Amino acid sequence: MKGQKKKSQQILTRKKPEKGLVLNLGKTGGRGTSGRITVRHRGGGVKRKYRVVDFGQEKLDKKGKAIALEYDPNRTAYLALIEYEDGDKRYILAANDLKIGDEIICAETAQIKNGNRIKLKNAPIGTPVFNIELEAGKGGRIVRSAGTSAKVLAQENGYTNLEMPSKEIRKVSWDCFASIGQVSHPEKRFEDIGKAGSKRLKGWRPTVRGTAMNPPDHPHGGGEGKHPTGLKYPKTPWGKPARGVRTRKKKWTDKLIIKRRK
Repeated sequence: MKGQKKKSQQILTRKKPEKGLVLNLGKTGGRGTSGRITVRHRGGGVKRKYRVVDFGQEKLDKKGKAIALEYDPNRTAYLALIEYEDGDKRYILAANDLKIGDEIICAETAQIKNGNRIKLKNAPIGTPVFNIELEAGKGGRIVRSAGTSAKVLAQENGYTNLEMPSKEIRKVSWDCFASIGQVSHPEKRFEDIGKAGSKRLKGWRPTVRGTAMNPPDHPHGGGEGKHPTGLKYPKTPWGKPARGVRTRKKKWTDKLIIKRRK
């Protein structure tokens, strides 16, 4: 853990976030518009500012240079601050192994190298890609968390077949843009939280086990001493099945899934 922290400190630039690219981020405490808690165990945490990230390709056909690599408290990946030919600056998701001084470009066709952004139809088979659009022109929607990448498997009939990080295989329109490489900070999966205080600083409050509750509070509650759920299958506090149960509702993209994840 200590070694990983030192390594990230060496990679990242010691600077404050770019002033024109940050917004104030309010807190909800897990409450929705009705004022009721809709997401449990949220609250507190250190103040954060939201970095405005360019997930699309607003600076099309313009070369940019990475002038900083920064930590973002709102996501697992690192951000790269890019300065373009016209002097404009933007945050993008940093590709793994992207270094300060490296040049990148977003264009329909470009050199196959880390950080460049191209249309999927121009990506050779076997190319790792991330920050992928689901609809052309709408900006990257999938494969954006630290260390992830999808693999180009085939090009056919206006679609690119991609193997997702979950091993699901799906079709995406080949007119959609995607960035080449793998998302930065792949060592995130090995990081140890270390102590309860670290979780509180991130805005996560303590979580009580259902089996430790009373019967009115949770389906798993009640009984004498420590005991299992005592039911045929695990349930949520509202009695719905949990663990290993499909929760995905019908979506328009279902028809594009070739092979489901296991």
